[in-house]
Amino acid sequence: MRIAGHIREWVFDLDNTLYSPSCRLFDQVDRRMGQFIAELLGVDLMEARRIQKDYFLRYGTTLRGLMIHHGVDPEAFLSFVHDIDVSVIPPAPALASAMAALPGRCLVYTNGPRAHAERVLARLGLTEVVREVFDIVAAGFVPKPGEENFARFLAHSRIRPERAVLIEDMARNLVPAARAGMTTVWLRTGYEWGAVDHDPAAVHHEIDDLAAWLALQTSAGGTGCLTAGDN
Repeated sequence: MRIAGHIREWVFDLDNTLYSPSCRLFDQVDRRMGQFIAELLGVDLMEARRIQKDYFLRYGTTLRGLMIHHGVDPEAFLSFVHDIDVSVIPPAPALASAMAALPGRCLVYTNGPRAHAERVLARLGLTEVVREVFDIVAAGFVPKPGEENFARFLAHSRIRPERAVLIEDMARNLVPAARAGMTTVWLRTGYEWGAVDHDPAAVHHEIDDLAAWLALQTSAGGTGCLTAGDN
């Protein structure tokens, strides 16, 4: 499936999108979130996980809930929970090649911090491919899928929605993009939270293999084919 040839802004979520959930990287983040909450609130790990997921589902990120209800310092939280081993992520030469061939810009739009994004991109071999990272700090710690977050992203990154596509593993994060006129792609990874609040009207395309789908966008022949020199 090819998308229209007018796309010049390729926007990617980071975690569980540019790498597979099968490497279990985010399990490390989950565990450290639980540890942080348990120590902060003096609860056991089971209760900490309940609070963690409750805040995640209600506010878009666990951090947002902790800031609202407990006045947590966001920088301290982000530093603690992203102190993880990214070596579990395998390099992704096929993905890097496919992204490098796309016309226009590749950007990362993430609820995580820039430092984490940069480590992940380096591990994947995408440092030279991704031109910009819009992180949770740039969003004023207001997470996806909030409209305020999305408006900041569009303004900061100078995105023209009608010329842009957003690829996400979390279906609900596509909603503001679809409303703004962006093309949306839901990457179905099997991640347990990926289909939460799924709105079919906000999902224009569904895919299962990101690198293969991106390679198709620049392959020869077919309606809507893109070429690397078409900038």
